[in-house]
Amino acid sequence: MFAWLGANLGTILVALALTGIVSLIVWSMKKDKKKGRHACGGNCAHCAACETCHRK
Repeated sequence: MFAWLGANLGTILVALALTGIVSLIVWSMKKDKKKGRHACGGNCAHCAACETCHRK
């Protein structure tokens, strides 16, 4: 088992780093959504999907 870990250590570290980055992005997006911020910038005058983004 230690031989396998040693052979794949680089891959494991990269996968952990990417998982951490994606988790931080999702957490940030959820936090922004709770605060009422939107990823689109909020310029609904030029947005074709305004009804789906800002539901009432």
